[in-house]
Amino acid sequence: MESPDLARMRSEYARDGLDEQAAGDDPLVLFDRWFDDAVTAGVHEPNAMALATATPQGRPSSRIVLLKGLDDRGLVFFTGYESRKGRELSANPWAAATMLWHPLQRQVRIEGSVTRIPEEESDAYFAVRPRGAQIGAVASPQSQPIADRRTLDQRVAEVEQAYAGRDIERPVVWGGYRIAVDSIEFWQGRDGRLHDRLLFTRAPGGWTRERLAP
Repeated sequence: MESPDLARMRSEYARDGLDEQAAGDDPLVLFDRWFDDAVTAGVHEPNAMALATATPQGRPSSRIVLLKGLDDRGLVFFTGYESRKGRELSANPWAAATMLWHPLQRQVRIEGSVTRIPEEESDAYFAVRPRGAQIGAVASPQSQPIADRRTLDQRVAEVEQAYAGRDIERPVVWGGYRIAVDSIEFWQGRDGRLHDRLLFTRAPGGWTRERLAP
């Protein structure tokens, strides 16, 4: 089988640019606008983001998670506290996230410190999850080795039986995290790889904005 020519695999970018006037002074307002654009454009799972964490020694890991909340306090996602990312965040509470909306030729990069959200907020979100997802959160020892798929399926069946006819409580090892946005970069594709990049950095009096070379 012939391998693809990776060096020649590229797309051309020809969208309208992103200038400072259009970006404004508040990156969270701009983020909301870009997110709404992605939803309107029908981007599949527009809230998907690549989340990078690291060990105290600086060894990184990344995975795709779903953004489930955004306000002035930051971005919220949910996972198991004892998962690999949960353990890394306990030891090194910083993260970076990237959201790519390829049909719009846009990317957003976010960095900041991470904290657990209050338990009542995690309870409220867990209560509205599909029941299958609730069962999965209880049944799965996330990121831990298991013997085989049959072991997991058996555990799911046990949880289904244990909670038959009643609500499922949020497991204490599962909940939400919030990334407090320290910096956020907006990337807009342009012709000739001369992309627009605007970086917002949180400062004591608000936000600073600067243009980065592509």
